[in-house]
Amino acid sequence: MAAKARMDSVGELGRGVKLLHDPVLNKGTAFSDEERDALGLRGLLPPRVHTQEEQVQRVLANVRAMPTDLDRYLELVALQDRNESLFYRLVVDHIEEMMPIIYTPTVGQACQNYGHIFRRSRGLYISLEDRGRVAELLGNWPHRDVRVIVVTDGERILGLGDLGTDGMGIPIGKLALYTACAGIHPTQCLPVTLDVGTNNESLLEDPLYLGLSRRRVRGEAYDELIDEFLQAAQEVFPNVLIQLEDFANLNAFRLLDKYRDRLCTFDDDIQGTGSVGLAGIYSALRITGRKLSEQRFLFLGAGEAGLGIGQLLVAALMDEGLDEEAARQRCWLFDSQGLVVSGRDAIPYPKRPYAHDHEPVTDFVAAVEALRPTAIIGASGQPGSFDEGVIEAMARSNERPIVFALSNPTSKAECTAEQAYRWSEGRAIFASGSPFDPVELGTQTFVPGQGNNAYIFPGVGLGVVVSEATRVTDEMFFTAAKTLAAQVGEEDLAKGRIYPSLTRIREVSAKIAAAVAEIAWTRGLTERERPGDILADVESRMFDPAYASYV
Repeated sequence: MAAKARMDSVGELGRGVKLLHDPVLNKGTAFSDEERDALGLRGLLPPRVHTQEEQVQRVLANVRAMPTDLDRYLELVALQDRNESLFYRLVVDHIEEMMPIIYTPTVGQACQNYGHIFRRSRGLYISLEDRGRVAELLGNWPHRDVRVIVVTDGERILGLGDLGTDGMGIPIGKLALYTACAGIHPTQCLPVTLDVGTNNESLLEDPLYLGLSRRRVRGEAYDELIDEFLQAAQEVFPNVLIQLEDFANLNAFRLLDKYRDRLCTFDDDIQGTGSVGLAGIYSALRITGRKLSEQRFLFLGAGEAGLGIGQLLVAALMDEGLDEEAARQRCWLFDSQGLVVSGRDAIPYPKRPYAHDHEPVTDFVAAVEALRPTAIIGASGQPGSFDEGVIEAMARSNERPIVFALSNPTSKAECTAEQAYRWSEGRAIFASGSPFDPVELGTQTFVPGQGNNAYIFPGVGLGVVVSEATRVTDEMFFTAAKTLAAQVGEEDLAKGRIYPSLTRIREVSAKIAAAVAEIAWTRGLTERERPGDILADVESRMFDPAYASYV
């Protein structure tokens, strides 16, 4: 019966060349002799039948032979466009090597060049000119059981700024990680870019730019398009989770506040980053042997990432027994104007709870020396801002200073792993947003942790999808952080690594998904019947990129 169902599925989509051009069903040279006869493929492929493992060897060699990471990115995109199962088999089996290519840092370079390297459209592009018919556009998508949408308006792509429609590489990359890291089927994933214009002058002057050649729209017209899209997405895909991605600060917080209690949605830059940051802090404290309530945190950057981590840290501090005001007093912000203090004029509302009584300080080293934080968290997009003076100041007041340089891509990191270790004489507990190689210092080898959201959002999304939760809550991200931190072993900590190896990412995502699904059932956020073993149920639903047999 299963074989017949697969044959029926293939029959609906075509045979022969049409089948070879369908990336969901195509197996290339792995089609068996029986399948070639049954599906009209005889003669359309070289005669030798290869295993998927042999195909992986071929494409891996081709990827590694490319001269640059951007060329490797293009090679992988081409593979994804012709054979998705093989693409995900390669990524899953070589996750540490492939993730920096399909996502940060290489995806940032790809977005910067998107209009010039564009080959084949993937995902949906919805522009201001489509107002009034967004549901119709969503209906054009060929797959009906969409469970996860990642949507951006391209205004704040990583730390690179406004890339407009060329930011589509981010939703595509994020959803590739949903599949590779958490096993959500690729046909259940939909990347979307909302084109409301761009204020990037170089793109407006570029004849190869892919988006509307106009400046960004604000106000009522913008809000109407966002609202129409979100409502239409829920109608066309009733069980969909919508991840807001790389919206600028002025929209990210208000859109999350507006829709979080109405739709199944979250903002990864705020909540996902908060969760992965908190998990790293929990792991770092296992090295220092101190309590969370004894820490003082200084953030460089007061945007979505910094405030997202701050908000979740406050929740964690309150979980340890501090009241809300005392918890917020443990978190300090330093933005483009200096230390955020209560006497400053016109403080934006997301920053106000962290504006404490203190004299103004406009130099970050001076702020470190004045506040004596136990941890500095960089989310500024300002490369090199954790200079030697900053790290040395942290090392003078802390036996084991916690230094998180989380800005992406690598070119935007506040400092490198090597700088943090060398300037602190090997005492820093370091994490970054993009990967850094191990660092040798004297007789020690340090393995820097990568505080990548890929440890969080795929697992959270899987938990929501499996449980069919109707909402995504902060409690889910708090629980995800604790679950992630619990996966860090003593061997990891001994090497200075405060996140588990990426090679365990699917195992980690499954455990996070089970914890998130548990919350959905406990809080009454789903009508699906609770399974006896939630983790086993999660694991049974994860997509494995092995080839199916069609005969």
